[in-house]
Amino acid sequence: MSLIWREQLSVGNNVIDSDHKYLIELINTAETSLNSKNRRDLMGALDNLGQYSRLHFDREEKIASAVGYTQMPHLSQSHQELLTHLDQIRGEIDAMGQDWSTETVEHFTKFLRDWLINHVIKEDLLMKPTLQKHSPSFDPR
Repeated sequence: MSLIWREQLSVGNNVIDSDHKYLIELINTAETSLNSKNRRDLMGALDNLGQYSRLHFDREEKIASAVGYTQMPHLSQSHQELLTHLDQIRGEIDAMGQDWSTETVEHFTKFLRDWLINHVIKEDLLMKPTLQKHSPSFDPR
């Protein structure tokens, strides 16, 4: 079952919310590739996820800084940890043979889902009160 965007995940900023929606799409693509055991598509999806995540985290940090979010050091550290975990999981998948067990697919699927959803819920939603002091279309870039 694919991840689905829900309004409860909204941080109140259109740029960040749009990025999160696209990250969900990328994770769903990776999950489809995992389930079909298509290594080429999976590695491409993980590459896209890594590249887009870096862009998103940069945008998110610029917005958070511009609105005066006081937990910037923690947010930045969290982003670096997420990228490190994503790189690790990509390395693990890259090192796997061609046969993926059901448990392996479930493990990596759970990781990818948790990687995004837990970050949004536990980290990004903490910015919501600060972001809501500005227009939903606020973008300092």
